[in-house]
Amino acid sequence: MNKGLVINNDKTEIITVNGQSYRRLAIQTPLVTKNDSLEEIVTTYAAPHLEKGDILFLSEKMVACTQNRAIPLKSIKPNKLAIFLSRFVTKSPYGIGLSMPETMTMAIAECGRLRILMAAFIGALGKLFHQKGWFYHIAGSKAASIDGPCPKTIAPYNEYVVLGPADPQAVATNLSQILHGTTVLIVDINDLGGQILGSSDDKHKNNYYLSLLGDNPLGQTDEQTPMGIIRQAC
Repeated sequence: MNKGLVINNDKTEIITVNGQSYRRLAIQTPLVTKNDSLEEIVTTYAAPHLEKGDILFLSEKMVACTQNRAIPLKSIKPNKLAIFLSRFVTKSPYGIGLSMPETMTMAIAECGRLRILMAAFIGALGKLFHQKGWFYHIAGSKAASIDGPCPKTIAPYNEYVVLGPADPQAVATNLSQILHGTTVLIVDINDLGGQILGSSDDKHKNNYYLSLLGDNPLGQTDEQTPMGIIRQAC
C-alpha cells in the first residue's frame, strides 16, 4: 500500500455494486484548519496517489474548515427559539446534529428562521406518522450538514460547530480542473448514511456514488483521513 493510503479500522476496502468491485482508499493528512488552502492539501496529499479513472471524494467537514466555517462552541450564544426547538430533536448515537441549542442556533442563521420553523412543524407531523427525516427534507442540506461537537472528534473540533461547506458544487468543479479532469465529490457521509453535496460529474450518478460510500470509509472520529479514492478493483 502506498504511504498515506489506509483502510480505516472496522472499514472494508472492497465494495461490490451492480457486479463491479471498487477499492476505497482513505488518504491521511495533517489536521486541516482555516489556515490551510484546500487546493494545496489536495495537490499535496491526494494528487500523487491518483490514477486514471479514480474518483476523489472529500469530507464536507474538511472543505468547511478551510473556508473558516468551523465555529468555536463558546462563541455561539443560543437564542430562545433554538433552545426551544433543540429539545424536540431526536438524539443520535452517531452525532449531536441539531439536538443542542448551539447547533440549532447555527441552523437558524444558515437557513433562516421561517424555514426552520416550517421544518420543525413538518417534522412534528412526521413523528405523528412515525416517519423520520421530514425536518431535514424541508430544512435542506445546509441544516443536515451542520456537525456538532463530539468527544471522539479530533481536537480542537471536539469543541466546535462545523457548518456545511459554501458552494460545494463549485469547489468540486474547481478541484477537478486542477486535477486535470479527475472526478471530484464533496460528500457528507456518516455512520447513518449521507449525501453528495457537490460533484464534478453528472449529478444523476450521485446515488450510485453514494452507494459506494454508504459505510463511511473515511470514518468520523479521529482517523484524520478527510479524503479518499474510489478505484475500480482489478
